[in-house]
Amino acid sequence: QVQLVESGGGLVEAGGSLRLSCAASRRTSDNYAMGWFRQARGKEREFVAAVSRSGGITSYADSVKGRFTISRDNTKNTMYLQMNSLKPEDTAVYYCAASNLPFGVSRSMTNYEYWGQGTQVTVSS
Repeated sequence: QVQLVESGGGLVEAGGSLRLSCAASRRTSDNYAMGWFRQARGKEREFVAAVSRSGGITSYADSVKGRFTISRDNTKNTMYLQMNSLKPEDTAVYYCAASNLPFGVSRSMTNYEYWGQGTQVTVSS
């Protein structure tokens, strides 16, 4: 019952930073757990980061831990992914996902009911 729209993607140089945003059509506070997934060309979609409904609990894929930061501002119905020290291997379409299923934080695509259309992130070497 929520529409998600990603934005903020683009072309950046290796080592640079980019912040992705995911705007929800309805208030996310106390309703949806959210996460970011990405799919590189020729690869399967993979988990990137997730955040609990309150924003208090986060989870990261090992490949991005220490470089990416997930957060949410429920007053703005928006989730963010701050990406620093970007690498060419981070190049992918990044998808925003949300779920009102009874879990706090999940790394599994199966647990997310709603998905955005994705935003392209390209990191040049």
